[in-house]
This record gives sequence, C-alpha cells and structure tokens, in this order.
Amino acid sequence: MTIKNKNQRIGVFIDVQNLYHSAKNLYDARVNFKNLLLEAVAGRQLIRAVAYVAKADEPGEASFFDALEKSGIEVRIKDLQVYSDGTKKGDWDVGLAIDAVRMNSGLDTIVLVSGDGDFIPLVEYLKALGKYVEVMAFGKTTSSYLKEIADEFFDIDSKTEDCLLPLSKEGFYKKIPKIIKTTLKK
Repeated sequence: MTIKNKNQRIGVFIDVQNLYHSAKNLYDARVNFKNLLLEAVAGRQLIRAVAYVAKADEPGEASFFDALEKSGIEVRIKDLQVYSDGTKKGDWDVGLAIDAVRMNSGLDTIVLVSGDGDFIPLVEYLKALGKYVEVMAFGKTTSSYLKEIADEFFDIDSKTEDCLLPLSKEGFYKKIPKIIKTTLKK
C-alpha cells in the first residue's frame, strides 16, 4: 500500500452495473456514488471520474444520471441491447478499459470501481506501465484474483454505512449488521 498524498493524480473508472447488482443482491440497497467517490479520492487530486451506464429507459433513470453528474462524475451512456430471445446486455467492459488505457498517462493512480474479473488483463497492463491500481468493490462478489493483483483493494462491504442507501428500509435493515442499523437510525 502506498501512502496517499494530495499530489497523486487519480482517475476513477466506475462499472455502475457491477455495483448496482452487487448492492441490490447483497443488501437490497443502492450505491451512494457521491460518498464512494469521496472514498476513492481520499484527499488526492481527482483528474477524472467516469461512470459507465446502460440506458434502459426505466423510471428515475435520468435523475440518477443527473445525480452522478452533480457528484462530479462524468457519465458515459449507451443503450441497453435487447436480443431477439429477450436477453439484455449493457456492459461497458471494453469502453472502460479503453478509456483507462487512453487516460493513464496523466494519472499516477487508477481506481477501478468494479469486482468483475474481466478487468484482470486491464489491471495487469496498467501495473506493467508502472501505474498504481486500486480496486473498489464488494468483497463478497469480487473476483479473488482481481483482489489479489490490485495494488490495493477497498472492500465496500466494510463501509456499507457510508457507501449504501436503502432501496427499502425493511430489506436493508435485515441484511446489514446490527451495529450499522444503529448508526443508520441516528
């Protein structure tokens, strides 16, 4: 682990779909992207924060995108692909990887916010270029090898009180440890 200092230039690349599904399935919650970005930056010099989202024309989607932008996160949007058999796909893995590679020269540290093992080659490549690579994700749903090869892994599971918002209070409180329940009620 390197010492984080205010002069480190960082880029934050957020795989929104990965975090959305993990938060929903593990905690019946939404991610608080504003607080997550603050955790990622950790007092350093943010050069760019980019969130990769798939547009599904769902109610509240536009306000979610606006909230990301108001938090200082650039939003990259693409339409959700719907196939003839009804399956849907909306991942941004290649787009996120290309952006991280393209932008790396102006960065000291790259923060990948995803637990998707498909990003292992990206992390290996950036580290080979001499970049410090941090991964932030839910430890319970993150590729074990991705955690291992990252220079630093931030487990969102350890900061649920700061990084999550309830979808419904009932489900949220059932899944969060008792100590955190007390904190949220204050």
